[in-house]
Amino acid sequence: MPQIIPIRDLKNTSEISQMCKEATEPIYITKNGYGDMVIMSVKMYEEKLFMLDVYNKLVAAEAQITEGKVMDGDTSLKGIREKYNV
Repeated sequence: MPQIIPIRDLKNTSEISQMCKEATEPIYITKNGYGDMVIMSVKMYEEKLFMLDVYNKLVAAEAQITEGKVMDGDTSLKGIREKYNV
């Protein structure tokens, strides 16, 4: 369940920092009852960026498959071996 806190609670920075470290998802900050900001730990942010990169690479790979830009495994391995002299 997402944590939602009012902006006035940001005054206690050490408590907010601890909440971010313990949270398993971003914390939503409201202002006058409406969503205003989202905060999260650096670790969570880096994990989200990593997963976004993975998803983008999967989309690109699926596009290549759709366009027929594929090669069989033997040809691919032969190219890698030649490139890296393995």
